[in-house]
Amino acid sequence: MAMLAALSRDELDRRLAEPAAGRAALIRQAAEEGVAEAQTVFGQMLLDGVEVERDATAGFEWFVRAAAQGHLMALNMVGRCYDLGWGTAVNKARAAECFRIAATRGLEWGMYNYATALTMGEGVAEDKAAAFGWFEKAAALGNAKAINFIGSFYEDGWVVERDRVKAGDCYARAAQGGDFRGAFNHARMLAEDGQGDLALQWLTACGRTANARFIEKAERWLRDCPFAALRNDGVDALRAGAEAR
Repeated sequence: MAMLAALSRDELDRRLAEPAAGRAALIRQAAEEGVAEAQTVFGQMLLDGVEVERDATAGFEWFVRAAAQGHLMALNMVGRCYDLGWGTAVNKARAAECFRIAATRGLEWGMYNYATALTMGEGVAEDKAAAFGWFEKAAALGNAKAINFIGSFYEDGWVVERDRVKAGDCYARAAQGGDFRGAFNHARMLAEDGQGDLALQWLTACGRTANARFIEKAERWLRDCPFAALRNDGVDALRAGAEAR
């Protein structure tokens, strides 16, 4: 870490405030000097194509290097790469194992991803009871996506008794925490309770952060949904959010 050690705090802050190329060069240099956090950040930059040319394979390799040093988010990202085939071949079993280790060591995103794998039976035997426990642990750390998933358990009666009130509370909290699926589910329940105008507002909030695949799926549901307020104006509200990014 010779390069970083030689910089004062003010100089480091100045370098990080430079244009994209300058920041990327600094982070890469720190990564090459073995700083696990820099390796993880640079891996994400490569994966997303942010401030550098996109190279998912190189991104995966940086995550592996950081994970080997015990960096939990890097380990979680190795799992994500195996799960979705980012820069490496899909291997659900390896993904689930990465998530399990990160979860047991206290990383909330490891908990969420491992719980999701257990719920779906992807790379590991399906075990919704164990999944619910991990979702609860992640939710206790404030993970909005985990809170939304707990809502689904209560709405569908997986492991726990069906409880619409608890499901609705989870969806509301997930929506307020910024989860786009939570915002969509919250909108559904608001519409069911006759609060169409408020439901449309949450659909717009959903559209601001939802990915294209989810928006396409949500639009199909909205066009045929049983709630007139959403069926008539829901797609427009969702798209308004997406266009406002």
